[in-house]
Parts: sequence; C-alpha cells; structure tokens
Amino acid sequence: MSQRILIVEDERAIADTLLYALATEGFEPEWCDLGGKALEAIQGREPDLVILDVGLPDLSGFEVCRRLRRFSEVPVLFLTARDAEVDRIVGLEIGADDYVTKPFSPREVAARVRTILRRARPAQASRGFQMDAAARRIAYQGALLDLTRFEYDLLRTLLAHPGRIFTRAELMETVWAGAEDTQDRTVDTHIKTLRSKLRAVAPEADPIQTHRGVGYSVELP
Repeated sequence: MSQRILIVEDERAIADTLLYALATEGFEPEWCDLGGKALEAIQGREPDLVILDVGLPDLSGFEVCRRLRRFSEVPVLFLTARDAEVDRIVGLEIGADDYVTKPFSPREVAARVRTILRRARPAQASRGFQMDAAARRIAYQGALLDLTRFEYDLLRTLLAHPGRIFTRAELMETVWAGAEDTQDRTVDTHIKTLRSKLRAVAPEADPIQTHRGVGYSVELP
C-alpha cells in the first residue's frame, strides 16, 4: 500500500514538482495550499508524512506544526526559503523531523522522505493501545473499540502525548474546533463514555486519568 504524503505549499509550481517526484517514487502525494486546510485534512485522515512550507499565507509553517503536535505525531519535513541556523533549530524544537532549504532537488526531498519514514516510530502502542491512524481505528488490549468521531479524536489526542495533562480548553480546541452545539461539559461527557468502553474491555484498568481542576491525561504504566 502506498504511503500518503501531504504537501502543504502555496506555490503551485513547487507543489507540482513535488507531486510528480513523489508519485514517481511510488508514494501517494496530495496537495494543500493553506495551513488551516492542512490541519483539517490531517484530522480527517492522517497521512504518513507532511511536507510543510514555512512561509504559508495564512499560518506560518511553525504555527501549523505547533498546532499539529497537539493531536498527532505524524512526521514533518519543513521546506523553507530561509537557511539561518536559528530557523532550523526552531523547526526541529517544535517537532519537525527534518529541514530542506529552497531551492532543493526533488530527488533529495524524496530521499529524505524515505529516510524519515524508515525511522518513524511504529503504530502507537501505549499501555495496551494500538492505533491505526490511516483507518481511524484504535484497539485496546487487542479489542477494536467502537468509537464515534469525537471519541476517536479525543482518545487519539491523549495517546499522542502519554503523560501530558490536556486542559478542557485544549481538548475543545483540538477535537471540537468548528463543531456546532458544543457545551461546557462536552469533554467530560465524552471522557465518561470512553471510560465505559475501555472498562468493557478491561474492567480493572483506568488508563485515562482525571486531574481535578486541570484536565485529563493517559498515563504510562
């Protein structure tokens, strides 16, 4: 099965070059010209890797990466017209996997994509969870969970950063961004139903932890 690569680049000529080069190398490339649209696309169906331009017209690539890391660990390769060391450091510190400066060789980008994917972490497995991001499925203790859209996104967000405490506001912004008819207790209600489904599989376990007055986390054993 071909690996999906999302190209986030507002210059059509550059995007076309990358689309052709990656398709020739056997990947399944897709293109998006805005950071906001890219975040929506990734939440809808996570790719295997994101090629992200730093100089986008709506959001900077750095900001897109920061927001992306709230809910996903998908590998990120930055494209930039700037080659200052401070830019490279900032990009890597906020969660990028590699950095390519324009102008670049499309073959070099394809080679770097292959390298990143080879060293990318395997499917999420944390305290009995197995996550298939491409199919939007999560199994627990070997049992596939029957999750709604928001339950899946909520659990995926928590699993992406085991041990990190997410506030209710952060979860609302990440999982329910743009959704209508959301209420103050939306996060708590979905956490309750998630816990019920997890306990149906393993009654003795309680991987989702409540931090009173703060939020929720998934704890490592």
